[in-house]
Amino acid sequence: MSTLTWIIAVSLLGGILSLIIAAILALNARISWLSVLISYAIGALLGVAFLNTLPEALEHSDNPTQVTIFVLFGILVFFILEKLVLWRHCHLEDCEAHDPLHGMAATPDSHHEHDHGRSGIMVIVGDTFHNFVDGILIAASFMVDVQLGIVTSIAIIAHEIPQEAGDFIILLNSGYTRRMAFLLNVVSSFATLVGGVLAYFMLNEMDFLILPLLGIASASMIYVAMSDLIPSLHKRPEIQATVQQVILILLGISSIWLIGNIFPHT
Repeated sequence: MSTLTWIIAVSLLGGILSLIIAAILALNARISWLSVLISYAIGALLGVAFLNTLPEALEHSDNPTQVTIFVLFGILVFFILEKLVLWRHCHLEDCEAHDPLHGMAATPDSHHEHDHGRSGIMVIVGDTFHNFVDGILIAASFMVDVQLGIVTSIAIIAHEIPQEAGDFIILLNSGYTRRMAFLLNVVSSFATLVGGVLAYFMLNEMDFLILPLLGIASASMIYVAMSDLIPSLHKRPEIQATVQQVILILLGISSIWLIGNIFPHT
């Protein structure tokens, strides 16, 4: 097969394979488990951000400050994006803003159980950036050597499975149906193919995009985990729930670390 054929085949099959496995893991979970599995999703997001995308971004930069600037910029962008989505759904009598007249924030009972899709939108945007960069990395490795491309692709697919499972869980918790969660992840996975094909034809011109895209992808994962998901865990402050949450967060981080050691990026 030609190099371009390898890139297209691996980008498509790899994305579909990781997506199907993640969907089987996440979509078969009972709805009642979602609040528990959110803790695992937090760990998976933080694991990917701090053990995968950020180290990868640092490898592409001679100046670590560049990486942190992109991450800070990404966090600000996702804050603004969240505000825009919130403003769209916010009503005068039902808003998550602080109420100065009553001196207190709106209570959880005054809201829908989901977050109007905010976390879901942001995690899909961040995952799309990440998938695009994965496509560039797959193309670059196949353009060096087919065997290197296969090994790199296996590593990328293995890394994607726990992250995609976490994305499914977050989308369901954010109010999306199972079908819509699957469709959004399918659309996001096509960014791998787009990145791979574009990189094949213009890798030298696209090299400068890798660093900012990795920084923004990291920012999205950190922001969603810390701003939207972790605060929801504080609604269950009892010791037993806290221990369970910590264990599941560590499990999510550990799964990313373990796969990263079994299938290291080449």
